[in-house]
Amino acid sequence: MSATEYSLEIQPRFTEIDGLGHINNTVIPVWCETARAPIFEIFNPELDLHQWNLIVAGFTVAFIAPTYYGKSVTIKTYVSRIGNSSFELTQSCWQAGNKTAEVKTTLVHYDYRCEKSRPIPEDIREILANLSGESA
Repeated sequence: MSATEYSLEIQPRFTEIDGLGHINNTVIPVWCETARAPIFEIFNPELDLHQWNLIVAGFTVAFIAPTYYGKSVTIKTYVSRIGNSSFELTQSCWQAGNKTAEVKTTLVHYDYRCEKSRPIPEDIREILANLSGESA
C-alpha cells in the first residue's frame, strides 16, 4: 500500500479460468470487491454487518487484455471522485506489467434503517481525499 492507493496481490485459481484459458469475466468484479476491504474498514473498522453503512450504487468493468491463470494479479484501488454522500473507486488489475482490466465502482454512505443516503463525515472525507492515486 502506498499513501495514495491500496494494493492487493491475488493468485488466480484454476477454477477461475474459462474455456479459452482466460480468467472468466465474472471473476474480476469479485476480486475488486475483495480489494475494497480497506475502504470498507474506513467506514466500519470492525466490519460489523449490523453497523454496515455502504451500498454499491453501480459499477462498470473495462476488459483491456486477457488475464491468465499462473501469474499473480495486482489490484490497485484509489478514490477517483468524492461527492456529498457517494464516492467512486477506480480499480485496475495488473498482470506481468500489463493492465488487464479497470473497474469503476460508485459507493454510497447509507443508513439501512432509514433506507437513505447520508453525507460522508468530514474525517472520512479527508481519508478518502488522500487516496487519490496520485504520487506524493
